[in-house]
Amino acid sequence: MVVAKVVAVLCLAGTQPASAQEGELSVTVDAATDARIESAIETRLAQIPGAESIEVDVSAGVVSLSGTAGARSAAERAVDLARRTAGVAEVIDGVDVSTDVRRRLQPALDKVRTLGTRVVESIPLILAALLILLLFWGLSRLAVRWSAPYERVFRTRFLRDIARQVIGAVILLVGALLALDVLDATALVSAVLGTAGVLGLAVGFAFRDLVENYIASILLSLRQPFAPNDHVVIGSHEGKVLRLTSRATILMTLDGNHLRIPNADVFKGVVLNYSRNPLRRFNFSVGVGAGEDLLEAQRIGLGVLAGMSAVIAEPKPLALVQELGDSSVVLCFFAWVDQRESDFAKARSEAIRLVKVAFDDAGVDMPEPIYRLQVQRRPVGGGETKPQPSPAVRRTTPDGGSRTEQQDLSADDTIDRQMEDERRREGDADLLDEGRRLE
Repeated sequence: MVVAKVVAVLCLAGTQPASAQEGELSVTVDAATDARIESAIETRLAQIPGAESIEVDVSAGVVSLSGTAGARSAAERAVDLARRTAGVAEVIDGVDVSTDVRRRLQPALDKVRTLGTRVVESIPLILAALLILLLFWGLSRLAVRWSAPYERVFRTRFLRDIARQVIGAVILLVGALLALDVLDATALVSAVLGTAGVLGLAVGFAFRDLVENYIASILLSLRQPFAPNDHVVIGSHEGKVLRLTSRATILMTLDGNHLRIPNADVFKGVVLNYSRNPLRRFNFSVGVGAGEDLLEAQRIGLGVLAGMSAVIAEPKPLALVQELGDSSVVLCFFAWVDQRESDFAKARSEAIRLVKVAFDDAGVDMPEPIYRLQVQRRPVGGGETKPQPSPAVRRTTPDGGSRTEQQDLSADDTIDRQMEDERRREGDADLLDEGRRLE
């Protein structure tokens, strides 16, 4: 065997040899090794599309690549493959990239042909996957339209609709997963699920308020703190409940205006419901003169309240001395009204009017909140004159009627009629159940 020892010396300039200390590469090779390296590289290049025409020449461990590659990527892969082959000391790249259109398109055409062959072979599997998908799609539609099971489990229509959508989506998703499994596309399933998770997280952050309102609507429909037509105060907003939607609670104010409050604010806020208890108490204050008989004034006011048709007998009306003012004593009257039969605001207004009339008729002094200067003159005999209360002013109505005649105190249904008209126009879009309360 002929053994050749190749010594490669790194030169600083020209052809003058450098010292061994500057750099020396010593490789022991033979002809059999060169042939083995050449065969190995040619075999591997034959497996790279576009590198079949590259020629390989190996001498003393130095690989020379020449010829034409079908693409730049094929030439780069050939050079990289030669460098990673065991026993190679150096690679000389002499490969050109072909500009022949047919040769450049051939790899793509081969891929299309291979893909078409696979698709034709997979037609039975594709048909089976489509059949499974159609079957589960039909089952999901049936589950959405079948209402009997949902009515037994869920009491509110909103929850029934949500259950239909969720169950239908789950059935359809199971069918899609089975179809992909038949096509041996489990990797695609994992990618889709991962993408869906990341996308769901991003959507959750982007639409946080929307999701929060939607969840609040579900909880409100379950707990139902108010019913349609209830007179409520939510935070600083007052009105009657028109409907509950998936995003907001809609009130109609006492002025007939629409008010939309996000469900998240309703769920977290303070709700005052005037309609939950049909009995409601009103109160008002009246100032009488400091020299008046307070017990008599209370008796007169209570008699007036007890005689009103809007005031119920139980609980009884109440009169209390509220405070002692600078120029008067303040009496506070309380009475209860059944809101199903009488209007609260009308009853309170009429009670104030009738008590004022009764005080006028009885001569009860109701001084104004001002200071009065009374000048008293001593009589000739040395005694003092006692100030007399001003006489009661009695008046009649322009038509000659009595001032104590009560006005119409029936419940005002103006807003209720407007709400009913709107419900008929908008259709059944309310998530509240009028016949059910949980809170």
